[in-house]
Amino acid sequence: MTDPNAIQPSELDQLPDRDPEETAEWRASLDAVAQAAGPHRAAYLMRRTLESAEGAGVVLPKLLETDYVNTIPTAAEPAVPGDEAMEARITAWNRWNAAAMVTRGSKYGVGGHIATFASAAWLYETGFNHFFKGKEGDGSGDQLYIQGHASPGIYARAFLDGRLTETHLDNFRQESGGNGLPSYPHPRRLPWLWEFPTVSMGLGPLSAIYQARFNRYLTNRGIKDLSSSHVWAFLGDGEMDEPESTAALALAAREELDNLTFVINCNLQRLDGPVRANFKIVQELEAQFRGAGWNVVKTLWGTAWDELFALDTTGALVRRLRQVPDAQVQTYQTRDAAYIRENFFGSDPALVEMAKLLSDDKILECFRLSRGGHEARKVYAAYRAALSHKGAPTVILAQTVKGHTLGEGFASKNANHQMKKLSVDEFKVMRDLLDLPIKDSDFTDGQVPYGHPGAGSAEVRYLQERRAALGGPAPARRVHPVAPLPAPAEKAFASFDKGSGSQNVATTMAFVRLVKDLVRDKETGKRWVPIVPDEARTFGMESLFPSLGIYSPKGQTYEPVDRDQLMYYKEAKNGQILNEGITEAGSMADFIAASTAYSTHGEAMIPFYIFYSMFGWQRTADQMWQLGDQLGRGFLVGATAGRTTLTGEGLQHADGHSPVIAATNPAALTYDPAFAYEVAAIVKEGLRRMYGEAAPGEDQDVFYYLTVYNEPMPQPAKPSVPGIDEGIVKGLYRFNTAETAGLDVAAANAPRIQLLGSGTAIHWALKAQKLLAEEWGVAADVWSATSWTELRRDALEADAALLRGEERVPFVRQALQGAEGPVLAVSDYMRQVPDQIAQWVEQDWSSLGADGFGLSDTRDAARRHFGVDAESIVVAALAQLARRGEVKATAVKEARAKYGL
Repeated sequence: MTDPNAIQPSELDQLPDRDPEETAEWRASLDAVAQAAGPHRAAYLMRRTLESAEGAGVVLPKLLETDYVNTIPTAAEPAVPGDEAMEARITAWNRWNAAAMVTRGSKYGVGGHIATFASAAWLYETGFNHFFKGKEGDGSGDQLYIQGHASPGIYARAFLDGRLTETHLDNFRQESGGNGLPSYPHPRRLPWLWEFPTVSMGLGPLSAIYQARFNRYLTNRGIKDLSSSHVWAFLGDGEMDEPESTAALALAAREELDNLTFVINCNLQRLDGPVRANFKIVQELEAQFRGAGWNVVKTLWGTAWDELFALDTTGALVRRLRQVPDAQVQTYQTRDAAYIRENFFGSDPALVEMAKLLSDDKILECFRLSRGGHEARKVYAAYRAALSHKGAPTVILAQTVKGHTLGEGFASKNANHQMKKLSVDEFKVMRDLLDLPIKDSDFTDGQVPYGHPGAGSAEVRYLQERRAALGGPAPARRVHPVAPLPAPAEKAFASFDKGSGSQNVATTMAFVRLVKDLVRDKETGKRWVPIVPDEARTFGMESLFPSLGIYSPKGQTYEPVDRDQLMYYKEAKNGQILNEGITEAGSMADFIAASTAYSTHGEAMIPFYIFYSMFGWQRTADQMWQLGDQLGRGFLVGATAGRTTLTGEGLQHADGHSPVIAATNPAALTYDPAFAYEVAAIVKEGLRRMYGEAAPGEDQDVFYYLTVYNEPMPQPAKPSVPGIDEGIVKGLYRFNTAETAGLDVAAANAPRIQLLGSGTAIHWALKAQKLLAEEWGVAADVWSATSWTELRRDALEADAALLRGEERVPFVRQALQGAEGPVLAVSDYMRQVPDQIAQWVEQDWSSLGADGFGLSDTRDAARRHFGVDAESIVVAALAQLARRGEVKATAVKEARAKYGL
């Protein structure tokens, strides 16, 4: 009974009802249907009405879930062009070889995954045969993000195609001896095949979105027309738990990236068991993607289910499918028909009657085998619908069985992700199921054979003809013959050599000023891609807004509030700056797409991504590893770097460790420049190495990480020191001596010490140099250590050369050769950073650094707290000299008292 005092729905609506009588009639009709035909019929009519209204252009809230059925009914599926029987044979060979490769490798303990590709085979094969454009046609082809655990299936197809041999397959996960295949898609390990590393789950979908977005960026800026390129991302339903997987869904919809399709293999299993044991992952993903503005295509049930849906005159079957949780669906996969009759059909009288019309074989066919993702026709229909949809990206939710065709021991079993092999008997069952011409005698010594119909077989000819029609092999990575970019005019770099005079300048501002000059270069200026996560004004980049424009596919549809100002906020369809908002992960995905455009699209782009240094490597180091794997090139710039240069922000913003993390990445060249002319020299060298004429044997597939500080300091002129340019690039040079600094050290044989500093710490070292001379009679030479990490890597290479019988002296030892006294190194980072080179320094070694958590205070107070300020350097220097007997021990105590330490 209705409560007369309850608030009625109409009272909650602020919109006035212009015709209450008409509204009442609609409600009464809905109530009548619900009473006569049931609430599910009423819900059905409402959904259809809403869909019809949407099609007529009536703006309504989106429906977030639809029934647990296929989006495209069988009657609406287009015919698959080509020879379906032939494609089935090709798929069978690929299934076999993928399983054989992993099984054969298991005897060496190298592992591998079988079940994932077994579930996804048709998702890939349909694309390879009909949709995925190669790189030998017009444009750049499509970009394929392959699910990492499905790599054996991709190798199997390349073997059938003649791109790989049995030797390659037998070296799966055994790369050290040559002819090996990496475990997953790793471009750095197999650069002719793989384009995109995807196995660090969550990064593939994120990168795919930004790749599709960057394709539009290149098109809108007139760099290259990529309107025919499509990005396909193959994902696992378990992978969608990763926050990165869904982090940019709204961006993709907002920018209408209909050049992007996600294909989510919904086999309902992740590594340990069901993805959503008590719920339904497909329904959850549908709501999530629809809510974000994506087009959703569900491909759940195979053709065998058509008979069941035709019998469902009451909607009982559809209701039951929505009720059954995913873990129970998995259970049906492994149980007999009697169990399914009782547990599934026995829950509703209408379903009991339906089941009476079905044979046990029909029930088992539906519940064990017939999934939409296992049928070429249904997958083809979904892909065609995705490419036809305009104005939004599409996600295809394809239901499959994990371990499909591998036998009852694999299919839907919770442990199948960890199961690495099949027995000979299981392979024979699989052979019969796939109808492959492999004889029992081919299993020699218990070893499963590879299968191949022959290089001239109908299957191989068909496969190659289909790929030729689509533009060549896929996946494939191509580095197009691109001429080296011309070096920018020397004037842009040389202007920093004279210093800043009386003006104090932070190296952050020096870098931004350098970029302003470089983007004006007629030859290479348009190839710079500035990337910033909503902090452009923090880094002094707002002057670039009106000159370069902020990229937006919509242009600027409003009048900016600061339009009357010189540096107004200007958005443009051909804008050059990627201002990503507060997303370091999204900015890194931008950087990866831009930094690999030289191979993906044959267009060398020069990205620089500037960010709070604390929120770079600490937050997105996994993506930087992905960047190295994908062979990206460009400049990462950690601004406001160092533990003590950013005052007042406290622990979460105080970076004292990013160079430590960066040192773990072999592709990252890490620099902590002290002066503006060093910044210019490093960028100049980076442009030459990554984009210009590389030296013989020089690896161009690197990226540069520069830490720059936000503290305005005097920027000296570049000293006339022999070998200074080499020293800047290699990591160390002597900036001055006590004598060249004009310091008066009274005694001719005064104690001497070598002070090594990097970044902002060089200024404390210079002050300490003066204090040591004027107050303690100690001569100090000051060295700029632009890269502790590059010094270490050079020394490691020298050690390796010695093991090969080659004589080679590390550069750090060469540079310091003959330098008198001990060495004291200091940086605004933890001591582990300078200590990287300690073992190769012949002099007595000591270091100072900012170890521990950061804190909020003034710069001077923070430096005193960490013991890295000039006075602390003086005391540490005196202590080193006292241990050597070169100054009195009492001097250390006197200095501590004098400076209040």
